[in-house]
Amino acid sequence: MIQVRVVGIALDSAQQRIVLLKPVFEEPGEGRVLPIWVGDQEATSILIAVEGGTPPRPLTHDLMKTLLDTVKARVERIEVTRLDDGIFFAEITLATTSGRLVLDARPSDSVALAVRMHAPIWVADEVLEEAGIPASIVDAGEEEAELDEFKEFLENVDPEDFQG
Repeated sequence: MIQVRVVGIALDSAQQRIVLLKPVFEEPGEGRVLPIWVGDQEATSILIAVEGGTPPRPLTHDLMKTLLDTVKARVERIEVTRLDDGIFFAEITLATTSGRLVLDARPSDSVALAVRMHAPIWVADEVLEEAGIPASIVDAGEEEAELDEFKEFLENVDPEDFQG
């Protein structure tokens, strides 16, 4: 497992949102970035949490955080565990008063909750290897040609491209 951080939300050519996850200790332009397609609501929720904003009314992930806080549970970590037929799978590990629980979850919900709960996000090595893209084409401050290459990638990529 590799610990990652949210580096941003992007749009593909079909205007679908993608959350970009990058290993924590890699410098800009190094390594790989994992793009995971997410829904509009999840993308908005992730962006609000990353930017430290507060919505006028609690979003679903804010409610999840409140519920966990109320029952004295905390998110220990989330893990993007596998990629199967182009679909990413994740797990949320909770520490509760009755012990540790591992829940199956969508990566988008897991990331949105992890950002709010300040929990570490992990990705299985084989998922990053299989679905990751070179960081040099997405990291800020890179040459215009590399940005054009990433735009071209987003225009031509399809979630089915990541099927085994």
